[in-house]
Amino acid sequence: MNIHEFQARELFAEFGVATQPGKVASSPEEAENVALALGLSGGKFVVKAQIHAGGRGKGTFKNGFKGGVHLCGTPTEAKDLASKMIGQVLVTHQTGPDGKEVGKIFVGEAVDIARELYLAILIDRATSVPVVIASTEGGVDIETVAEKNPEKILRLPVHPFLGLMPYQTRIIAASLGLTGPLMSQASKLFTNLYRLFIERDCSMVEVNPLVVTKDGRLLALDAKFNFDDNALYRQPSIVAMRDVTEEDQREVEASKHGLNYIGLDGNIACLVNGAGLAMATMDIIQHAGGSPANFLDVGGGASREQVASAFRIILADKSVQGVLVNIFGGIMDCDVIAHGIVEAAKETGLSIPLVVRLEGNNVEAGKKTLAESGLKLEGAENILHAAQKIVSAVKAAV
Repeated sequence: MNIHEFQARELFAEFGVATQPGKVASSPEEAENVALALGLSGGKFVVKAQIHAGGRGKGTFKNGFKGGVHLCGTPTEAKDLASKMIGQVLVTHQTGPDGKEVGKIFVGEAVDIARELYLAILIDRATSVPVVIASTEGGVDIETVAEKNPEKILRLPVHPFLGLMPYQTRIIAASLGLTGPLMSQASKLFTNLYRLFIERDCSMVEVNPLVVTKDGRLLALDAKFNFDDNALYRQPSIVAMRDVTEEDQREVEASKHGLNYIGLDGNIACLVNGAGLAMATMDIIQHAGGSPANFLDVGGGASREQVASAFRIILADKSVQGVLVNIFGGIMDCDVIAHGIVEAAKETGLSIPLVVRLEGNNVEAGKKTLAESGLKLEGAENILHAAQKIVSAVKAAV
């Protein structure tokens, strides 16, 4: 789950992580009021479009207005900028050509930056511990730094039981050139950011840039958060931040039914039980010359209703030209899967090729249900056979 930049700032404020003053606005009038409330006489404001995508500053709105990040000098100018952003579609290199509609903007103090740094905390899957990543090269993609200047990246593992220790915050600060009064600011910011990371079940917190201002402040200027979906049941305040308008609506619908779905750009839909089998199915479709349209894991114990819902979701994708069902019944009852397929196929008036491979628990009853359904489908004895059949059927139908 992702959150907006302004929500990240709300979390910073809650945990005492220093950031620039500012507030979110949903209308031009509200943007003007936020700027007035900041009381920056003679200062500058920053107005930033709020969408779940990077590259906003270099993006272009479909109304022709360029840039999702702007500086201005007065509350009136902030209102004018907001009127050109709110309700408009912003296209960046991360949104794709369709872009995303801007529903809110952030209005804040535009700080004078002396240095830009990079800081992140994430889980190292290789060692299963949190790791702090820091670099003096802020404001750019960390992947670029890793490729061109790997020596400028510090990786510091954190013991999960001890947490981030004071001496470690000083190591990080020194690696970033934060000395004197800045070191004490840095130690406090790093400690509070790590506490936020742990207490809110984050899988990643990326601060880019972490800035030193010309008046000697250390501020987390922009942030990206990812949260552990498996821990959201104990984070109601984070769940409340979810903005479903920023998500793939197929994925939103799937989550309502307890299904794991990720949309892809192919034309062969997959309905599988188990994440490993789902990935293997996508790979073998590619191997057979096809292109998967989705990852869809119905889980090990899906109900008939969940299977029917999964079918409806994948068939709602207009790019889907064929469906491959690949089920291995362990806990799963193959006959339950079969009944769900029949129900959804009849309800949606399925007219595209369908290949079903069933193995395992109660498989004969499942095959019998499918055979007696009257549906036009093909069976398969193994995963490669199934992939070859659906790829051939889709190519023949085009």
